[in-house]
Order: sequence, then structure tokens, then C-alpha cells
Amino acid sequence: MSSASFTPPWNVQRLPRADGRVFLVTGGNAGIGYFVAEQLSGTGATVVLGCRNPARAEAATASIRARVAGARVRAVRLDLADLSSLETAVESMDVDRLDAVVHNAGVALDDPPRRETGDGHELMFGTNHLGHFALTRWLMPLLSAAPAARVVTMGSFAAKSERIELNDLQSRTDYRPKRTYGRSKLAQMCFGIELDRRLRAAGRTVTSVVVHPGGVLDSLTPSRPPVHTRTTGARLSAAPAALLLQGKHAGAWPAVRAVLDPAVAGGQLWGPRVFGLSGEPRQEPIWSHLADASVAAPLWEASRDLTGADPGALPG
Repeated sequence: MSSASFTPPWNVQRLPRADGRVFLVTGGNAGIGYFVAEQLSGTGATVVLGCRNPARAEAATASIRARVAGARVRAVRLDLADLSSLETAVESMDVDRLDAVVHNAGVALDDPPRRETGDGHELMFGTNHLGHFALTRWLMPLLSAAPAARVVTMGSFAAKSERIELNDLQSRTDYRPKRTYGRSKLAQMCFGIELDRRLRAAGRTVTSVVVHPGGVLDSLTPSRPPVHTRTTGARLSAAPAALLLQGKHAGAWPAVRAVLDPAVAGGQLWGPRVFGLSGEPRQEPIWSHLADASVAAPLWEASRDLTGADPGALPG
């Protein structure tokens, strides 16, 4: 084999350069999204953090700049729970193309009562799924302007055991916070797979990839004050969990690879290597319920009706 055709194995510690490219990370001010943004910033790309809270966005950008020499990172105000604000948020990015977006931002509630967005949608479904669905519509012209842009959807292992109830998408009949969260993430993941199918059918150059972070814990996540601070006690108490789980810095790896690796293809699912819970990223078989067209198609139509947006409707 000639050296020109040799592709080195993927190394999460030695990412390929991406100078001149522009990436958007929703929810890039905290958690997994912060580490996605930090790692992508080290490639020379321009990284835009889409954040609801300006103060937290400022803290995240300052932290990244302190750790990544010459980081090209900035933030725009983005509130996925406010559908009417998304077009303005995209305009405020002030870019002429977008090479990738990582749909990462999300809301996870642990306790009742059920809450709604200002648009009247259940908060987790409305933010995690509908917000990203509508955002993709406004981003599509920028994505289409790039040579081979990617939409990367951050799912969750919590979605693997859930199923979408098409007659109760807003959890009005059956609201249990953890189940509703899992279903909202499953809706996101189904959207990511269905989006790629529709993009390919339309002959578009944009592709869509779905990832999940595995099992992640704050106590296994390295400190990034003031974004995240891990105490010594938390680190020591979490040591046994490290046998199977990982920190949020490692949970970012599948999304980072999906953005950067030219070998990643649309319609794929990527997650951690070890039991889907930890380790370096690898391609996984598509979960059967993610590929169920009898669910994905009506979910798309319902999402279009609820948001007034259609991410696949614009010409390429």
C-alpha cells in the first residue's frame, strides 16, 4: 500500500485540521456540548456556540480560549424553546456557510410537573426535538453553501429503550419526566436518520449523522472552571464507575468524529466502543426503532405542522 493511500487510525487526541471551516454547537456552554466545542476549537476551525444564557456563553468561550491557543470561538444567543427567535439567531451568526452543526442542546427534567415552552409545547420535546427540527430549516441555506456539510444529532442511550407514542407526542396523557426525556431524544435521533434519507432522495450534498455519548457522569469529567468543577471527593467516589462509564469530555468524541472524519457517512449511528457506554467512538448498527419509517414519516409531518418549518423543503 502506498503512503499516499494510507489513512491513519482515528485518534481522539490528535484530531485532523479543519482550518477555514465553520461549526455550530448548540448548547456549547456546558456539559458534553462544551467539550465538543473545545475539541473542535483545537482544529483551527471557527466554532460558534449557540447558547440561551449570555453569561454562561461568555464563561465557556473564555475557558476555551484559555485552553486552546488561537481558538476561533464565539457565541450567539440561541433559545430552542422559542421557535420565533430561531431565524434571527441564525442571521446573527453572520457567516456565509456552515460546515457542520452539532444538535446538542437539551433540557432534562427529573420531577413533575409537566412544563411547556412559550409556544405551548411540552418543554423537553419542544426544546430537544422541535427546536432542533426548526433550527435545521433556517440553517439549511448555510449548510447547502458548504461543499459537504453535516448535521450531527446528539442522541442519548436513554432513547434505546423508549418508543415514540405518535398519539401523545406532547406527553399530555402520559407524563413521566424520565420517559418523556428519553422519547424526546428518540424523536431527535429519528429525525436525524429521516433527515439524511430525505436529503439523499433530493440529491443534496448535506448529510445527517446521529451519535450518542454513552454513559457519562459529571464526577468523571475533568474540571473546566467556572464551566464545570470536579471535587477530589467526587473523583474518588466515582472511581468504580469508571470501569464502565466515562466523563463528558469522552462523551463528546462520537460527535467530534462525526463532524471531522471524512470516512463517516450520512445515515450512520456512532457511539462509544465499549458496550456503547464508554471508549473511543465507533460506528454502531442502527437501532431497529430508529429505522422504522412507519414512525419516522408521521413524526416528520407532525413536527412540520407543530413548528411551521420543513428542513427538507428548500431547494439544494
